[in-house]
Amino acid sequence: MAELLFREDPYLASCEATIVSVQDNVVELDRTVFYPLGGGQAGDTGRIGSWRVLDTRKGADSVLHMLEPGANPEIGMKVQIEIDWERRHRLMRLHTALHLLGAVVKAPVTGGRIGDDKAHLDFDIEMEKLVKDAIEGQLNELTQGGHPTSFFWITDAELDARPELVKTMSVAPPRGEGRVRLVEIPGVDLQACGGTHVKDTAEIGRLAVARIRSEGKRNKRVTLTFA
Repeated sequence: MAELLFREDPYLASCEATIVSVQDNVVELDRTVFYPLGGGQAGDTGRIGSWRVLDTRKGADSVLHMLEPGANPEIGMKVQIEIDWERRHRLMRLHTALHLLGAVVKAPVTGGRIGDDKAHLDFDIEMEKLVKDAIEGQLNELTQGGHPTSFFWITDAELDARPELVKTMSVAPPRGEGRVRLVEIPGVDLQACGGTHVKDTAEIGRLAVARIRSEGKRNKRVTLTFA
């Protein structure tokens, strides 16, 4: 099983690793700072040695790093790996912003996605209850308030006993190790989440509600961007 360093330190942008598997241009490492696509969050990009990492996906017990055409990695190589930090930091800010959005809009979350420059959540709620200026104002109060974020682990059994900790109906938190990570913004939000987040909501910066629209009877989408 690969050591997933981003779970304990999302600010770690680089490290040394060893290539343990090569399949065409897809590489697995014994340890990685690359977050793979999952939980609505885009996968990291960056570099492994001199080769560009174009995308990342979840493997069975590791992360699949998809290299640029023409790369020639070999099993056993020790390589320096580095994520595209500016892109990752935007994703961290937006992912944390969605936790705030879920706290502001009191409704079941039916889906969500975090991209490079915008993110959204879908809610099971009546459209008239989603007021752009009110949502935007409450979000920016929370970002400017400088609320710290933290994480801790509970067992799968503890999560099963507390189903309210899974806030997104369409995205299950990562399991398989017998434990699940909880992300907490004290007094604001607590939920199971395997994504990457900033240390303090002030780091998010000012947010704007870019759009609110209907995506079906039970899906009203609120999209956020940086103001």
